[in-house]
Amino acid sequence: MNLHSPSPVDADNDFGERASPGGVMPGLPEGLDLRRIFVAFRRRLRLFTAVAMAVLLASVLVTLQATPKYTASASVMLDTRKERVSNVEEVLSGLPADSSAVDTEVEVLKSRQLAERVVKSLRLEEDPEFNSALRKPSGVKMVLGGIGSLLGAKAPSADSLTAVQAQKRHEQIVDRVLGGLSVKRAGLTYVIKVNYESENPAKAALIANKFSELYLLEQMEAKFDATQQATNWLNSRLGELRGQVQADDAAVQQYKIANNLLSASGTNLTEQEISNYNVTLSQAQAQVAEDQARLATARAQLAKGSTGDDVGEALSSPVVQQLRQQRATVSAQVADLQGRYGDRHPEMLKAKRQLSDIDGQIQQEIQRIISNLEAKTSVSRQRAAAVGGSLGGAKGTLAANSRAMVRLNELQRTADASRTLYESYLNRYKETSTQQGIEQSDARVVSKAKIPTGQSSPKVGLNLALGLLLAVGSGVGAIILAEMLDAGLATAEDVERRLETSYLGAVPLLASVAEGKSDSPIDYVVEKPLSSFSEAFRNLRASILYSRLGEPVKVVAITSALPGEGKTTTSLCLARSSALQGLRTVIVDCDLRRRTVNRMLDAEPVAGLIEVLGGEITLDEALVFDTASGASFLPLAKTNFTPKDVFGTVAMDKLLVDLRARFDLVILDTAPLLPVADTRVLAPKADVVVFLARWRKTPQHAIEAAFRLLAGTGSHIAGVALTQVDMKQQAKYGYGDPGYYYAEYKKYYVS
Repeated sequence: MNLHSPSPVDADNDFGERASPGGVMPGLPEGLDLRRIFVAFRRRLRLFTAVAMAVLLASVLVTLQATPKYTASASVMLDTRKERVSNVEEVLSGLPADSSAVDTEVEVLKSRQLAERVVKSLRLEEDPEFNSALRKPSGVKMVLGGIGSLLGAKAPSADSLTAVQAQKRHEQIVDRVLGGLSVKRAGLTYVIKVNYESENPAKAALIANKFSELYLLEQMEAKFDATQQATNWLNSRLGELRGQVQADDAAVQQYKIANNLLSASGTNLTEQEISNYNVTLSQAQAQVAEDQARLATARAQLAKGSTGDDVGEALSSPVVQQLRQQRATVSAQVADLQGRYGDRHPEMLKAKRQLSDIDGQIQQEIQRIISNLEAKTSVSRQRAAAVGGSLGGAKGTLAANSRAMVRLNELQRTADASRTLYESYLNRYKETSTQQGIEQSDARVVSKAKIPTGQSSPKVGLNLALGLLLAVGSGVGAIILAEMLDAGLATAEDVERRLETSYLGAVPLLASVAEGKSDSPIDYVVEKPLSSFSEAFRNLRASILYSRLGEPVKVVAITSALPGEGKTTTSLCLARSSALQGLRTVIVDCDLRRRTVNRMLDAEPVAGLIEVLGGEITLDEALVFDTASGASFLPLAKTNFTPKDVFGTVAMDKLLVDLRARFDLVILDTAPLLPVADTRVLAPKADVVVFLARWRKTPQHAIEAAFRLLAGTGSHIAGVALTQVDMKQQAKYGYGDPGYYYAEYKKYYVS
C-alpha cells in the first residue's frame, strides 16, 4: 500500500482541462490571486491595524519630538575662465573642464580636512550642538548623571582628558559637522551646491559660507605652496647647475691651454696662421710670376736687338725719362750745331760727346733695371719658398691639433649642455618667481548662503506621509511574516499543497455552527442529525469509503500527530453518525493511556479490549451498545496492567477479523503518533488511516514527522481531516476551502 494518496489538485477537471493552481484568477500572473491576498488581509486585519497604528504613532512622536533644523545653501562655481596677468605657465595647473573634475571637487568639499579647518576657524568645539560634552543632560542621561553624582562619580573635564580621549572627542565633533553638510552638483553644470543643516538658521548660513570660503582659500594655498616649493627647488638646483657650468668651462679652457688650442675671435690660432700663410703664399707666388714675366719680357726684347728703350720698367723709370729729356735737348743742339758749324766743329764734337755720354748712361740705367728685375725675381722666389715651408709646418701643427680637438669638442658639448640646462632652469626660476602673489583660485562663490527663514526638517507633512506609508508597509510585512510563520493548516488547499495528500473534510467547532446553547458534540450528532455539524461527519465517512477505489473500507484507524486534536470526539461522532445511517458500526478504544472513550460516554466498564485479547471474556461480553444511535463500543477497562505489546499479537489480528465479519464499519480510536508507538503497530492492520489535524493549530512539521513514522509500515493514509474548524472564521478567511462558502449554504441545514 502507498503511504500517500494522489492529491486531487493534480487531477483534470470534469471538462478535461487542467485546473488552475490555487484558483488563480484569469489574466493574473501565475501564483498571484488577489482574492487570496484579500482574504489573508482580512484574516490578519487586527495584526495589521495594531502594527500600522504603532508605527504611525511612533512616526508622529518622532516628528513632534524632533529638533527643528534649518538648511542654508551656498553656490560655488568652477571657473574655467582665467585672468592672464602674465603669459607664464603656472606651477600648479588649473582644473580641467570635464565632469570628473567637478565630481572630484565635490568630494574635496566633503573632505574631513576641510571640515577640520571649519571647526577650528569657527571654534565649533565650544558649540554644544557639536560637542555633546557641553550639552545639558536630559531624560535618561539626566537620571544616569544624577545617580553618578550620588555615587561620587564626576564627569571628566576637558583638562583631564587624555590625548586619545581628546582626539576621539575632536573626531566626533568633526563627524557631527560633516553630518550636517550636503554637497551636490547642480545637474551637469560647473556649479556646486554647498548645503548645511543646523539647529540655528544663522549658524547654518555661517557654516555653509565658511565651507565655501575655506575651499577657495585651500585652492589658493595649494597653488601658493606648490609655487613656493618649486621656487625653492629651482633655486637649489640652480646652485648645483651653476657650479657644474663653471667646472665644465674651466675644463675646456685648461684643455685648450694644455694642447695649444688657443683661439681668437672664435677661430683656432693655428687655423688663422694657416689661412694667413695661404694668403701670403698666394701673394708671393703671384709676385714671383709677375717678376718672372717682367724679366722674361725684358730679356726677350733685348734678345731681339732692342736697346732697352722699350722695356716697360725703363719707360716708367724717372732716371731714364730724365736722361731721355737731356738727350733730346743735346740731340737738338747737335742738330743745330751741325747745321750751323758742320761735323768737325768743336762745339759739334762736344755736343756729340755729350750725346754719347747720355746714351751710355741710358744703357747703364737699363742694365741696372734688368739686374734689378733679376734680383727681385730671385727674392720673390725665395720668399715664396719660405712661405711654403712655414705653411707646411703650420699644417703639421694643425693635424696634431685636430686630434686634440676630438676631446675638446666633447668637453665643449658637455659645457654647452650644462649651460643650456642652467639657462632653462634660470628662465623657469624667473617665471616661477613672478607667479608668487598672483595665484588665482579655480572656483568662485556665485551665491553666498542666506539665513533660512523656514525649517528644513522635520517636514511634518512628508514625515506623516512617510510614516503612513511605513505603517502600511510594516502592517503588510507583519501579515506576510505571520503568514510565513503560520505552520498550521487552514484550508483544503493547504492540506493538498503543503502535505501533498488528500483532503478528507472538516470537522466544525460545534459552537461555530450551533445556534444558541449547544450540547456536547457526540450528543448533538444524535439530536440534530440534519444539522451542518452532522453532515460534516457524513461527508467525512464518504471521503473515507472512497479513499480506496475498488477496495472495501471497513477498518478505519483514526490518529493524529499530537494529543488534543479531537480524535476521540471525531471517532464517536463518526460512529454515531454512521450508525444512524443504518451501518453496523463499532468503535474500539485503542488509546491505552487515556481511555477517552469511557470518559466521554460516562461509563466505567469492568472489562474491555485488554480482557478480550487476553481471553478472559468474549467479544460479546465486552461490547457496549449505544441505545441512542445503535452503535457498539469496545472500551478499555480500568486496570493497572497494560501489556507491552497489545496490538501486534495474533489475538488482535483475530479480533479484527471477527469485527470485520460482524460490522460494516470498524473505527479504531488510536493514540497520537509522535508520543506513542502503539499506533505505528496498529495502523498497518487497518484498511485506511485517517489523519486528524487541528485547524490552524497543528504545526505542519509535526504532521510531516508523523508521516515519516508511518513510512515503510505498509499503512495507507486516506488523507487528512481538519478538526475544530471555526466555520464563522472560515467563512470569512478560508478562501480556497469549501467552508469559505458556509454563509451561502448554512440555511440548507436544519439546526
